[in-house]
Amino acid sequence: MDTDDLSIPTYNGILSEAEKFNRDLTLQFGLLASQCKDDDDYLNNAEALIKHWLGEKNFEYIIEELFFGNNVNKIEFKKTLNIILKNITEIRKTPMKEREYEDWG
Repeated sequence: MDTDDLSIPTYNGILSEAEKFNRDLTLQFGLLASQCKDDDDYLNNAEALIKHWLGEKNFEYIIEELFFGNNVNKIEFKKTLNIILKNITEIRKTPMKEREYEDWG
C-alpha cells in the first residue's frame, strides 16, 4: 500500500508527528507503508518498529542508521517515538472501517 491509502488519523498520528521531528524519520515510516496491506497492519508494524528501536541496547546505532549519520537529539527522538506510540493507541480505538480516509477519486 501507499501512504495515500492510510487513514487520515493514521497519517497524522504517525507521519505528520514524525515530520515534526525530522524528515528522515518520516521517510522511515513512509517506506514501512509499502510492506503493509491495510491501516491496521501499518499500525501494528509501526508499533513493532518503534518498540524495536526503543528496546535496542545500542540506541546510538539506530540513530546513526535512521538519520544517515546526522546528529539528532536522542531525548527528543525518544519523546517523539513515545508520542507516536500513544497516537497509535488512540487511533486503534476507532475501528478501521470507521476511520476517515482521503477521497482521491
